[in-house]
Amino acid sequence: MFSGPPADPAAPTPPTGSGTPPTGARRADAPAVALPIGAPTVDPAVAVTADLVPSSGEGRSGYEGEPGRGDQGGGSGRSSRLPLTLSLAAALPALLVAVFGPGLAARGTGELRIPGAGLTTLLRTVLFAGLAVHLGELLAPQFIRTVRSRPRTTVRSWSVCAALAGAGAAAGQIVQLAAASGLGITQTYATRNGGLLLIIANGFVAAALCAASKRPALALAPLAVVIGAEAIRAHPEAYSPEIGAALTVVHLTAASLWTGGLLYVLRTMWLWRGSPVAARALLGRYARLAIWLYVALAATGTVSTLRRLPVDVVFTSAYGRTLLVKLALMAVVSLLALAARRRMLRDDDPAVAHRLARREQVVLGAVVVVSAILTVVPDPHWISLRP
Repeated sequence: MFSGPPADPAAPTPPTGSGTPPTGARRADAPAVALPIGAPTVDPAVAVTADLVPSSGEGRSGYEGEPGRGDQGGGSGRSSRLPLTLSLAAALPALLVAVFGPGLAARGTGELRIPGAGLTTLLRTVLFAGLAVHLGELLAPQFIRTVRSRPRTTVRSWSVCAALAGAGAAAGQIVQLAAASGLGITQTYATRNGGLLLIIANGFVAAALCAASKRPALALAPLAVVIGAEAIRAHPEAYSPEIGAALTVVHLTAASLWTGGLLYVLRTMWLWRGSPVAARALLGRYARLAIWLYVALAATGTVSTLRRLPVDVVFTSAYGRTLLVKLALMAVVSLLALAARRRMLRDDDPAVAHRLARREQVVLGAVVVVSAILTVVPDPHWISLRP
């Protein structure tokens, strides 16, 4: 036990006979509780940092870039916000690709120019990202509950903000559709796309209300409505739209669970960096599900491509060019996922696997943007059918 700091001879002497003891004085009958020199006093009511509920007495070690002992006090709040900071840093190039991507993909193809394609892609990127974040937060906690000896730490939920962002993105598309068609907002609701976008916006609002309630799992129902409406909206073609919508439901669900689930797992692993065994177990549980999600994505993506993209316009249509970029990104994601799984099986320290999974998450973010571009560029069938 440390003794208290010595008295400062230069400190002013309190007046005698004062009824109120000076600040820092101790009653004569109070027990002597000695504190380290310069130790801060923290109110337990405000001990929760911005992004985690700290567990009692757990040290931190193991992950690269981890704060030292001196950061376990006030610095832990800053370090716990690192995943959010990295996500925001990666958002700017993603936004640029979303705005300028459709124009670059259609350059030299002779396809009709779509008004506001960049803004539409941006709004759809936000919509897909909001759906992925919310579904990931509903999925990943199921893995966390099964991890033995897990730290008593929880990440801050982003589901309400994600759902509201998705609702705002859908509402923005309604406004854009009304401006492009010259209709009023009420009249736009009566159109096919306007009505489906209204359903999507309301579904996101309902999901946000569920996430803010004591039963956040109820958000699964309105999010399922969002996915169904988006699948129908994305397949207006006359040739078997039911098959296309069904494929999109599976594809969009698997992609959202993969991307959003990985984000939540990485955020949790960052908080658990002082418990490498628990962090490694969590990543392993997610990796086993990710294999099946990958199979679902590959199967539905292949069938959708064969249905929608004629072979003779793969390189001469915006859709074909964008799809090639998406396939290249998915190949990178596959390699990173395999490398992370291999390192996880070989090493007890999950730091290397965590770093590879972070890179996988960044590339998956790019896949979300490219997928949004695919929903905006023209259907490639008209190129092969025109005279």
